[in-house]
Amino acid sequence: MTTFREFTDTCEEIEKISGSLEITAVVSSLFQRISESGCHETELPIVARFVMGRIFPDWNAVELGVGPSLLYESMSRASGISVKEIKQLIRETGDVGDTAKIALERGAAKSQTTFLDFTGAATELSMSDLFERLLAIAHASGTGSQQTKIRHLQYLFSTASPGESGYLARLVLGELRIGVGEGIVRDAIAQAAGEDVGAVERAYMLINDLGEVAVTAFRHDLSGVTIVIGRPIKLMLAQTGSFGDIPGTYAVEWKFDGVRVQIHKDGNIVRIFSRKLEDVTESLPDVVKLVKSNIHANQVILDGEAVAVGLDGKPLPFQDIMRRFRRKYDVSAMAQKIPLYLNLFDIMYLDGASLIDKELLARRERLDEIVEPAEHLRVAEQRCTDDSDVAHAMYQEALDAGHEGVMMKTLDSVYSPGKRGKNWLKIKPIMETLDLVVVGADWGEGRRANLIGSYLLACYDPATSEFLEIGRVGTGITDEQLSELTELFSQHVISEEGKTIELQPVVVFEIAYEAIQKSPHYASGYALRFPRLVRVRFDKTIEDADSVERVERLAGG
Repeated sequence: MTTFREFTDTCEEIEKISGSLEITAVVSSLFQRISESGCHETELPIVARFVMGRIFPDWNAVELGVGPSLLYESMSRASGISVKEIKQLIRETGDVGDTAKIALERGAAKSQTTFLDFTGAATELSMSDLFERLLAIAHASGTGSQQTKIRHLQYLFSTASPGESGYLARLVLGELRIGVGEGIVRDAIAQAAGEDVGAVERAYMLINDLGEVAVTAFRHDLSGVTIVIGRPIKLMLAQTGSFGDIPGTYAVEWKFDGVRVQIHKDGNIVRIFSRKLEDVTESLPDVVKLVKSNIHANQVILDGEAVAVGLDGKPLPFQDIMRRFRRKYDVSAMAQKIPLYLNLFDIMYLDGASLIDKELLARRERLDEIVEPAEHLRVAEQRCTDDSDVAHAMYQEALDAGHEGVMMKTLDSVYSPGKRGKNWLKIKPIMETLDLVVVGADWGEGRRANLIGSYLLACYDPATSEFLEIGRVGTGITDEQLSELTELFSQHVISEEGKTIELQPVVVFEIAYEAIQKSPHYASGYALRFPRLVRVRFDKTIEDADSVERVERLAGG
């Protein structure tokens, strides 16, 4: 059995290390100890996800459903100090983990609440017990669910030591951030299990869960990993290029101004996943209907782009289409208000056979065979050419239609899940923007006093998994958007002091700017000149945000 104390001791050790190779060795050692304990089948999946700050696989629709307010109430009950004191500690420490540790230390006498729903507290919390408790929190629903979540969390904080409570609080809010990402866990699995890194990587791209990959690696069965219908695979990515970057003949397709979707059809069951591999099926009943009626295959996985089109035939703004993807209520009414058009451009799996190792043209042929075009569904037009004039003409057609540009793909390219390489290039008008994470905000003034008026932005440092501040944005945002954003960010407030708000780093803004300047005022060492909000990237995770290295390159540093 692996205890939560062993896990948090490892976290403490990792936080004292700066080198990725050393961190990998520590994580690998933890995986080996779990394997030697004989509990790897149950504990490895949990630990492999937890060490990255994740509780459930990214593709899993289960969410913990715990925000700062609920967490503070749980910490208060377990420690015996007030929520007001908890919030004051947050302002002083700036870290929910440090706050939890201090709160539990101050509350020397643990909560004396009788947990009627529980059989009794173990002297040490095991990783399996912790996960089961978190799973119960995630599944709590209906009347009284908030109190149920609080009782479970109170139990966990009351059982954990103050030091363990710090990591527990950070884990629950998705803020573990100890510098362990997918690459380190992948390499640690390979080291601990004695497997090839490439084999671990491929397995991860196919089943999208490093926890399950870890178990499979220790079984030495990575070669048996295959695509699973209903579980999204990593999407193949493109890198920015220009005409002439691909020699010889290539395929040209429009780069649509919409939202990437991955579609799984298994008989009469259809699941739709976003670019972040989140299940968005319930929000897109019209797309589900299209797939059931017009895709003639029993089992299939498709790659495409959903586009919302206005009365003028041009794509609607990105924010409009994201209203469809985020809708949970009155879905049918929103589907009529903002109808979607599905453009398919690739196929990864068909009736029991993976197609990802087939060449582009072979995949395209299979795609054409199973799709029956309809008013709102089509296979994206593709032209194979070695003539740059043809590619330029198609590029201009896409821009004239209101789309982003074109994709240029090598004809023999296989579908490489999660890879960004030169086999797929995106050609767009030159206008550099940055995808930045919102880490703070300020309340507005005057008529905007009840709205969040400006946002503190940060770029990502993959070496430390930290977010480095780079500036603020308050322009390019309408009153309607401010109202929507205020509602969105109200769920992610860590603390407030005066007009200043500290936010959980969960939302990505695409930001345009005039220039990047060196600046000692921000942790990144840079500041944006005249930044403005282009759109909220609900389709991107915080790990997709631009790195400080890209900022340095754009700044010419």
